[in-house]
Amino acid sequence: AYAESQAEKGVIIDNVTEFTGQKLELKTGEWLADDCAVTRKNEKYGEDIACVHPIMPIELLTNIDTKIEKIRIAFKKGSVWRDEIYERKTIASANNILDLANNGVAVTSENSRFLVRYLHDIENLNYNTIPHHNSVTRLGWTNSGDFSPYVEDLIFDGSNNFRSIYESVRSSGTLDEWLKVAKQVRASDSPAKIMLAASFGSVLLKVLGKLNFMVHFWGGSETGKTVSQMLAASVWADPGEEGYIQTFNGTQVGIELLGGFVNSLPLIMDEFQLTKDKKMFEVVVYMLCEGMGRIRGKKTGGIQDTQTWKNCTLTSGETPITNSSSGAGALNRIIEVECKEKLFDDAPHIADVVRRNYGHAGRFFILMLSKKEAKEEAARLYHDFYEAMGTDSTEKQTMAAAVILTADALATRWIFGDGNALKVENIEKYLRSKESIDINTRAYDYLLDMVAANRYRFVEPGFSPPNGECWGSVSGGKTNIIKSIFERICNDGGYDAKALSSWLRQKGYTECADDRTFKKVSINGQKTWCIALQNHDGAEESEFMSVDQKDLPFR
Repeated sequence: AYAESQAEKGVIIDNVTEFTGQKLELKTGEWLADDCAVTRKNEKYGEDIACVHPIMPIELLTNIDTKIEKIRIAFKKGSVWRDEIYERKTIASANNILDLANNGVAVTSENSRFLVRYLHDIENLNYNTIPHHNSVTRLGWTNSGDFSPYVEDLIFDGSNNFRSIYESVRSSGTLDEWLKVAKQVRASDSPAKIMLAASFGSVLLKVLGKLNFMVHFWGGSETGKTVSQMLAASVWADPGEEGYIQTFNGTQVGIELLGGFVNSLPLIMDEFQLTKDKKMFEVVVYMLCEGMGRIRGKKTGGIQDTQTWKNCTLTSGETPITNSSSGAGALNRIIEVECKEKLFDDAPHIADVVRRNYGHAGRFFILMLSKKEAKEEAARLYHDFYEAMGTDSTEKQTMAAAVILTADALATRWIFGDGNALKVENIEKYLRSKESIDINTRAYDYLLDMVAANRYRFVEPGFSPPNGECWGSVSGGKTNIIKSIFERICNDGGYDAKALSSWLRQKGYTECADDRTFKKVSINGQKTWCIALQNHDGAEESEFMSVDQKDLPFR
């Protein structure tokens, strides 16, 4: 009935697209679509012009994570066809569809509502004709248990800013050529094989349900740190200049988005010295190792989708990421390796080989790991390595090391077959002890250093009072530090004064008044709150030995 009523008006509704070079022939209903324009007759016996050049939907995409649908629009200007992927809300509104103008589509506020109508009509008339594929905006394990991008007919529909990284995860050259240089590194004592094993270990974290961690190589230039990262990246992707490896020259938000994009694959960043505020980078370390970005609100209410990831981060630079005032959480999550000597005998050769041959090992590793038996074996190996690490290091450091050793054992069995798997002692020497990670222990050592370096600022019996600023007093084997001075010392060193004073009391290192962590002491004739440190270990310890006088060569 609709067709007959339209036919009376002279409108033919069984039109099809007649674009030169079109990928599909689609029904257009009442729209005339050819190389000249996309138009239709209106009730005023005129024409509604949707677009002055060929344009049509050619693919429907459904994101496997979010289930959100997108649509690929192809358009032709001159003799060249182009296509872009858009969200449905973009082409469903006369205002939003103006965004297509940024990509070269001839849409204005005058014809935008007709273009919306045309695209809506042509999609609904050809829903079963237009190809429909699954899509993904990131790399790594998917909710269905597959691994992006190693899934057939999986289309990338994410930001164009990440397209080059996504497309770098591919295979090139041969596995044999890559294996030659990888086996040479594994046969040596170079720490670079830890970086290589950690690259495989990144995809194990979700399988084993373990926490994210970082591996940081630091040292002077020309030691091969960047080449070790290239070798690690070549497991999965193109390690070239415009390939997979990124630098630290970015904001916290940018690093967050990058972490969410690589997702299960290792996040590899070079040149830590490019970080402008190294002290504030500790916040980024926590974020990367927590595997979750910041929670942000929407202008329209609610919260935005929060970025999440489960991987390891491989970094390099001329200096360590952590320092003496870094929190225990940051120290706990990083395995730092100082590169004192060259990591490779011929670094330029290795770099040349991995630039031409890459991507084979990672794909095969995922193929094997996808099997149920392999995941069970990975869990068993992890448990054995974790138990073998002992109790000297912290739980998180031991966990990261066990993941690296597990990944290397599996890669040795499935890919290398050279019997040169990492051993516990190869990585255990780079782990931090529990005592070195405890921030209060480090803060206490820092406080003692400051007291020793500024001894002249303390009032002592039998000595004239200090000419400058007074920090406290020394008497009876105790060092009394004025509360405000103590808090200033802690703040200058990057430590929390309240946490340190509480820890000192628990350890019995201070004398306190009742339930407080400070004590009233008379300094220069005035009672003031102080931290009353007891010299519990300094007075008794000495680097000199007692000897019998008769054994001395002189008297």
